[in-house]
Amino acid sequence: MTVLSDHTIKEELAAGRLIIEPLDENAIQPASVDLRLDRSFRIFRLSSRPFVDVRQPAEDLTELVTIGSEAPFVIQPGAFCLGSTMETITLPDDIVARVDGKSSLGRLGLLVHATAGYVDPGWTGRLTLELSNQSQMPIALYYGMRIAQVSFIRMTTRVDRPYGSPELGSKYQGQTGPTPSRIFEEFPPGAG
Repeated sequence: MTVLSDHTIKEELAAGRLIIEPLDENAIQPASVDLRLDRSFRIFRLSSRPFVDVRQPAEDLTELVTIGSEAPFVIQPGAFCLGSTMETITLPDDIVARVDGKSSLGRLGLLVHATAGYVDPGWTGRLTLELSNQSQMPIALYYGMRIAQVSFIRMTTRVDRPYGSPELGSKYQGQTGPTPSRIFEEFPPGAG
C-alpha cells in the first residue's frame, strides 16, 4: 500500500476517481488534504437512562446545535461531542483514507476522533468527527476552520465489497452531518 502524494491526489481528483466537494485548492498538503469544520454539532445531554445501552438507538441522547458563520462553538474541558466536515468525500474501491487531527489543535488539547479515523473504499459522505477537549480550558471552534486532515492510501487491489454494498449493512453511507451511533443496528430486532 502506498500513501498518495499531493501530485497523485491532484491526478485522482482530476480523473474524478477521488471526489472532495467543496475543495479548497489551498487545502492540498504534501500528503493530505485539510478538512474544514461545518456548523452543526451533536452534544450529549443528560438523560433519565441509567446507562447507554448499545442495543438501543441513541438519537435521544444528543441534541443538534447549529452555529452561525461567525459565532464560536465552545467545547468545555473533558467534553465530547460530534462535529462534521464541510467537505463531502467519495472514495473509489481501491483507495482507503485516514483522518487525523491538525497538530496545532492537538497542541491545544483538541482531539478530532476517538476511534473513527479510518474511511473505507467506496465511502461517500461528510465525515463525522468525534471532538474531545482534553485540556483544562474551553476551546472555541469556528465554522470553516481547518479541523482535520485526510490522507489517502492506495490498496494492493480493488476491494470485492466497497463500503455501501448492500450485504455489508453500511450504517453511515451518504451522511450529511454529525451522525449519532447506529451500533444498535448490529443487534437482531427484539434484543434487549
